[in-house]
Amino acid sequence: MTVTAASTTSAPSDPARPLMGVEEEYLVVDPRTREVAPRAGLVVARAAGELGDRVCTEITQFQVEAKTPPCAGSAELARELARMRAVVAAAARAEGLALIASGTPVLGPAVPPPITEDPRYDLGIENYRSLHDEQAICAGHVHVHLPDRERALLVCNHLRPWLPALIAFMANSPFWTGRDTGYAAWRVLAWSKWPVAGPPPYLESLGHFERLVEGLTASGALVDPATMFWDARPSLRLPTVEVRVSDVPASARESALLALVVRALVTVSLRRVEAGDPGPRPPDELLRVAYWRAARDGLDGHGADPYTGRQVPAAQVVEGLIEHVRPALEESGDLETVLREWRWLREAGSGAARQRAALRRHGSFEGVVDDLVARFSG
Repeated sequence: MTVTAASTTSAPSDPARPLMGVEEEYLVVDPRTREVAPRAGLVVARAAGELGDRVCTEITQFQVEAKTPPCAGSAELARELARMRAVVAAAARAEGLALIASGTPVLGPAVPPPITEDPRYDLGIENYRSLHDEQAICAGHVHVHLPDRERALLVCNHLRPWLPALIAFMANSPFWTGRDTGYAAWRVLAWSKWPVAGPPPYLESLGHFERLVEGLTASGALVDPATMFWDARPSLRLPTVEVRVSDVPASARESALLALVVRALVTVSLRRVEAGDPGPRPPDELLRVAYWRAARDGLDGHGADPYTGRQVPAAQVVEGLIEHVRPALEESGDLETVLREWRWLREAGSGAARQRAALRRHGSFEGVVDDLVARFSG
């Protein structure tokens, strides 16, 4: 099969500030029991009055997905994220419900989850079977405008070594239905079971990519090209690179920070591609270990260098990422914002650390849910 771009048109974009957008998945909870509630359709129907097709259901009836429009500036993106979250939160309240931004459900009978009725999901269940049992998981996706599919694929080669840093950066899934997993980003482990998930393979060209997709389709690993769930990929619907490795951030403030860093990372990577750099090739085994370590420790422990396996303080890994993208942040005018917000995040703690702090403070998982509801629109 041949994979074609979803769109052949693209809006003008400043090379220093390419358009960016954010997609987020949220969990619907009952504010009385604090358990996940299979009523996402009600929230989406009400929020669509203001957001239109920028809000939709997801694979399980526990999840709501919302999207910002494309944005050029950091202030514009922050406003759109805040508005988007405010609209869906108000829609949930109007239905007697609440929303939380957590990579995994804190409380509730989430296994197996109730699946949203859709012929495509029916095909997925037939093909993937009990892999859907832990699909009540929520990520934050960042899109960066890049309409040339081959360059987008080559950019992903440069993104691969930094994906573990992005996992640690926004780790926000320590609990699973009333149990502390011991991980900061358990969603990453739940997602890793899928046949086409995790870091993308190193890709030589568009032809290499298309041959690989043909093989994956022939094997039955793909129901359709959209089930190619790599953590960085050219979008199948939009003229963008999509980076989808992170847990959904707990707050709009963190989502804006993540988007600025990802945009800068794509910008730096594109310039290397255009200079003829094919991209680094960390050993696949060590990249996998770096994923595991980032998911386990988040920002509070150690990461693993994807080239050597050497343990490195997790905050130092993120500092290295920010230093790597500093030239792009300076050109876009976002450096001061990113440094300020990174200082705030280090002081406040990651989403996972704040969830655990809420458990200690309240003494119950119900208190964790209450804390996440309060943070949702922040």
